[in-house]
Amino acid sequence: MFEVWALSIIFLIVLVLPFRVRWVEHNLGPFLFLMGLIAATVTWSWDWHLVEEAATTPIPITAAVLVAGSVVHIFHQQLQRLILWISDRISLRLFIFLVVVFLGLASSIISAIIAALFLVTVLEILPLVRRSRINITVIACFAIGMGAVLTPLGEPLSTITVSALEGEPYYAGFFFLTDLLGYLVVPGVVAMGFLAASPLILSSSPTDVSGGLQLRESYREVIKWCIKIFVFVAALVLLGESFSVLIEKYFIKLDPWVLYWINTVSAILDNATLAAAEIGPALSVSQIKVVLISLMISGGMLIPGNIPNIIAADKLQIGMREWASVAVPIGVVLLSVYFVVVFYIL
Repeated sequence: MFEVWALSIIFLIVLVLPFRVRWVEHNLGPFLFLMGLIAATVTWSWDWHLVEEAATTPIPITAAVLVAGSVVHIFHQQLQRLILWISDRISLRLFIFLVVVFLGLASSIISAIIAALFLVTVLEILPLVRRSRINITVIACFAIGMGAVLTPLGEPLSTITVSALEGEPYYAGFFFLTDLLGYLVVPGVVAMGFLAASPLILSSSPTDVSGGLQLRESYREVIKWCIKIFVFVAALVLLGESFSVLIEKYFIKLDPWVLYWINTVSAILDNATLAAAEIGPALSVSQIKVVLISLMISGGMLIPGNIPNIIAADKLQIGMREWASVAVPIGVVLLSVYFVVVFYIL
């Protein structure tokens, strides 16, 4: 019982403080890391396995960020010219639509991390009002998070799911999730493209426009960015492992429709941890759909919910309040629409 109360308090602190304390909002990675240390301590989760996982899990993600960041650093001027050349030849709205849909669908192959890095590069260069840049970033991260679920290459959520279902009775292979969710995910990604390019999101106001000809950042900034990502991911590992006790004891016993909405906690916790606890061969096809859809959408609602959010928010200096003001309404609408589709139409 002590663990339940302690984790509940920690969850509320993680949920509330980034909105109420400006220092926390601007130092979200270290704050979450501290909360992860506390959570692991109060739940007696410390062992060599947890230490090793927290130290090694961020390495592939950080390495991908380092490589992609280095490529952008080296070929910055060429990328800048290419993006501006394309944007000069088609309308900005069409360009944004194509970028969001392409990265959303391509994330299943190139990974959500690389897709997020390309997104950041494009949005840094385009001359956009800050509000439009934030809006497009949030919507595109929803699209990337949704598209990345379609193959095991996309993100840890899909990798863990396929691994858990590779035996009887599903014998899940590379295209298992594409066959299972493709007809639900692809329309959602296209819808995010239309939303990102809509007049409601893409402001035409000429004031406060930034972007266009950007100076190439120093390589020191690339390294600093990688360190931030490493700390962020390590924090999510600590939080996820600490909360897994609570998830396995209470969450997986809930009815599917309750679990669908309870999984919105993945806006704060790593959705891969929830998937690892909830998904197994004993679940029916419909139950697997419920879990995956709720996790992939909820992960876009707050910055810690998904790796693309973390990368984009940190690079474009988007605070938790700014992110939530756009992402939470969109997430609620998406969750409601998919709830009706999954529970009442299919």
